[in-house]
Amino acid sequence: MSDPNVVVARNTDAAPMSDLYSQTVAFSHYNNLSAQLPIDPATGAIVAGGAAEQAEQCFKNLKAIVESIGHDMNDIIRVSIFLADIMDLNAVEKVQASFFPTYQPARTVAAVDALPQGALVFIEALVDNGEGTQSVPQAGDLVKLTNNTHAAPFDAASTQTVAFSHYNNITMQLPLDPGTGRPILGGVAEQTAQCLRNVKAILASVDVPLDDIVKATIFVKDLAAMDAVNEVYKTFFPDSGIARAVNYLPARTVVPVKDLPFHCDVAVEAVVSHGDGTPPQAIEDRHGLIIEASNTDAAPKCPFSTQTVAFSHYNNISGQLPLDLSGNLVAGGVAEQTAQCLRYVKAIVESVDHEVADIVKVNVYLADMADLDAMNEAYAAFFGDHKPARKVVGCGELPFGARVMIDAIAGNWEGTPPIA
Repeated sequence: MSDPNVVVARNTDAAPMSDLYSQTVAFSHYNNLSAQLPIDPATGAIVAGGAAEQAEQCFKNLKAIVESIGHDMNDIIRVSIFLADIMDLNAVEKVQASFFPTYQPARTVAAVDALPQGALVFIEALVDNGEGTQSVPQAGDLVKLTNNTHAAPFDAASTQTVAFSHYNNITMQLPLDPGTGRPILGGVAEQTAQCLRNVKAILASVDVPLDDIVKATIFVKDLAAMDAVNEVYKTFFPDSGIARAVNYLPARTVVPVKDLPFHCDVAVEAVVSHGDGTPPQAIEDRHGLIIEASNTDAAPKCPFSTQTVAFSHYNNISGQLPLDLSGNLVAGGVAEQTAQCLRYVKAIVESVDHEVADIVKVNVYLADMADLDAMNEAYAAFFGDHKPARKVVGCGELPFGARVMIDAIAGNWEGTPPIA
C-alpha cells in the first residue's frame, strides 16, 4: 500500500498512566485500550469502597481515555470485566448500566484468581476508530451493527454480536439454554458443546459461518477438564468442507478462571471476521477478503489452534506458553518464562513479515500475581520504547504448570487479499 496504516499509541493525564504500556493503541479501525484498574489518577491509589465504587472508577478511567481520543462510550465495541469475586457482578452491572444507558456492547465476564494491586474489579475495552489510522481517512463514519437472536441466550447487559468494519465481536457465551436462560444439565463436555452451539447460532443470525472465527478464548474453571473440552471443540472446528480441506483452526487462548456467571464450568469468547464490512465501506474495498492462517516451526504448534490468524488489518496470535520446542517448560523462573513467551510471539509475528513494533495489544496471564514485578522487568526489556496496550490477570494455574502465558494482537497494515 502506498499509504499504510500506522500504530498510534496515546495517553491522557485524566486516567492512570504507566511506563510499561499505553492507555490506548489505535490501528486501522480499532482502538485497543489497556485494562483499567480502579485507580484515581489524581492520587495514584485504588479508590475506597467495594466493587461498585471500584467499577465506577474503572469506567471513569475508560471514559476519560475514550474521550481523550475524540470518541464516546457508545463507540465501545466490547468490554471485558474481570472480578475478584463473581458475586460482585450484580453490583458491577448496575454501574455499567449508568455508563451505557441506551446501548450495551459485547461483553466478557470472569472471576480470576488475582488482579493487580489487590483490586476487586479490572475492566478493558475495545473501541471503534472510524477515521482509521492512515494519513487520509479510510472509510468515513462507519456504522456499528448490533444484533441479537432468540436462538442464543439473551443478556440485558450485553449485545450478542457487535460488528464494526471487518470484525464481529461476540459476547462470551455461557452454556445456557436459549429457551430458559439457565445453565444446561451435564458436565464440562456438554457445557462446551452448548457454548459453541450458542456462538454458532449468533453467527448464523448474521449469516456468518463458524469457520469465520479468527480467535477463540476458552475460559475454564478446571484445567484438568481441558481434555474433555478439546474433544468437543474438535467436533466444531473445522466446520466446513473447505476449512477441513486445509485444517483451518482459529487462533486460541485457554484461560483458567476462578468462577464464571451462573457458576458455569466453561465459557467461550469469539472474534470473527466480517468480510462484508460495515457501511459505508465501498464494495470494492470490502468484498472477498480472506483469512490467512499461519504456523512457524520457530514456535510451538498446537493441534487445536493456529499460531496466528490474519484477517483484514489484524493478526490474532494464540496464547504462548514458555515451552521449548520439545514441549518442556524452559528452565528458570517467571522472568525466563516471560522472555520465552515473548520470543515466541516475536517469532510468530516475524514469520508473517511483521515486527514487534506492529504489536498493538498484549494479554498476560500469571499463575501467581506475586510474580508481577519480575514479569514486568522481563517485559520491559523485551519491548523497550514500544508500549502496546496491555492486560494482566492472575489465573492461579496455567497449562503445563507454567508461571506465565502471553497472547497478542498485531497490526497487519497490508491487509489480507484482496486489499493489497
